[in-house]
Amino acid sequence: MSKVPLGALVAASGISSAGVMMTLIAIPWFVLQSTGSGTKTGLVTAAEVLGLTVAALLGGPIVDRVGTRRASVGADLLTTGTVLLIPLAVGTTGLGLPGLVVLSFVMGVSRGPADTAKQVLLARVVELGGIRPSRGASAVEAAMRTGRMAGGPAAGALIAVIGPIPVLFVDAGALLLSAALIFALIPATTGPPRATSDGYLKELREGLAYVKRDRVLRALVGMLMLTNSLDFGLLGVLYPAYGDQVLHSTALIGAMITAVATGGLLGSALYGWVGHRFSRRSALLVAVGVEGAPRFALLALEPTPAVLLAGLVVAGLGAGALNPILLPVVYERVPEAVRGRVFSLLVGGVLAAMPLGSMTAGVLLDGAGLVTTLTVFGGLYLIAGTFPAIFRVWRGLDDPAPIERDRLVSREARTD
Repeated sequence: MSKVPLGALVAASGISSAGVMMTLIAIPWFVLQSTGSGTKTGLVTAAEVLGLTVAALLGGPIVDRVGTRRASVGADLLTTGTVLLIPLAVGTTGLGLPGLVVLSFVMGVSRGPADTAKQVLLARVVELGGIRPSRGASAVEAAMRTGRMAGGPAAGALIAVIGPIPVLFVDAGALLLSAALIFALIPATTGPPRATSDGYLKELREGLAYVKRDRVLRALVGMLMLTNSLDFGLLGVLYPAYGDQVLHSTALIGAMITAVATGGLLGSALYGWVGHRFSRRSALLVAVGVEGAPRFALLALEPTPAVLLAGLVVAGLGAGALNPILLPVVYERVPEAVRGRVFSLLVGGVLAAMPLGSMTAGVLLDGAGLVTTLTVFGGLYLIAGTFPAIFRVWRGLDDPAPIERDRLVSREARTD
């Protein structure tokens, strides 16, 4: 057993997250400062998520055919080129809002397959290392939180010194390093065998049919569609607006993101350590209750920076536990041979409402103001957090997974 592939995936996830976080701060800040419009800022951030959604919904069969390792490396390299086009255009011919929207969309399209491939790779690298899936997911989540924790303040500091657009060169470097780690340290045979070509549309339908017949997966997608859209409106529009209108500082925006990431790092590590002792449904209720509505309420109260940052650390504890709770559920319920297309559809479903969250945040910000927007978003998050307590389907988080049940039935049949 070797833990090197898991270490490479953990490191690559953390490094790429740092770069992505810098871009997520730099581009909205550039738009907000140059146009003064929350709606235009929301449009640009929504374009990238729309690209991610298109790639996730349609790219799963491609990941299965190409192979997860190759898809991860290739998509990272393609994203690097797209990211570099933005400062190149700004520095030469100039880049208006339509061009930035298009490039943001393309950037999302290229990031999508990389994210899906890394999630599928995780299931195999934990097997290679003999590690419990929840602990492997916690390690990757902790690395991503660490990346965001570093990327947030780094972006704020660099924007103050060199401006938002040059920060994108750092993201490009992070993507190249991520691709190099995956290519060099994860064996080419890692991941499920590449799918045979049964026809792209047939493979896409197979993945969709699998998601449709699993009620637990559908419930996960439904709740996460709402919560992720609210999260993205917060990150892509409301955080920059809060920094501009309340904090008057890009550095403090970075500190806010670092505070959430610090709590997330602790939360993912804590769940990886003791989470297996509790029911997943109970853990999910606690995690969403801690990380969801309280963040919006805290921002709406406009506390002192010290109180704000302390509260965001606490909220991050819940956020850090979410992926370690949910990813093992998906691994247990989806056969290895179709994970690429199923994961891709799940991610696409989760992402589908995020552009709406970003645009809604921008429109409400311009029309009703920051505090009202935060209050509305916090109320919606509070409603979403009650779903696992109200609906019976969520009990399935703790039921034996279909794959495991099939194995038990098969074993009993052989015994008889």
